Amino acid sequence: MEDIRAEIDCRDRQIIALLGERAGYVHAAAAFKTSEDSVRAPARFKAMLETRRDWAEQEGLDADMVEKLYRDLVEHFIHKEMKAFQEG
Repeated sequence: MEDIRAEIDCRDRQIIALLGERAGYVHAAAAFKTSEDSVRAPARFKAMLETRRDWAEQEGLDADMVEKLYRDLVEHFIHKEMKAFQEG
């Protein structure tokens, strides 16, 4: 059991490192956004969630769970971007 837990911890560390990389790209993309609508990008958000659901199903994962993870993740970054955009 300890070996399994160690492997889970290792994977979680890798996931968190990748989230950090993703955050860097989100920050870089924010520099190109010129309006609140471009920050929210509702059509892009919807399409991104649909793609993540497809990827989840391809991996045998629960698409609802993956959608929730990405919805929470992206909404967090949208909130941060909106705050930065409004503060100018």
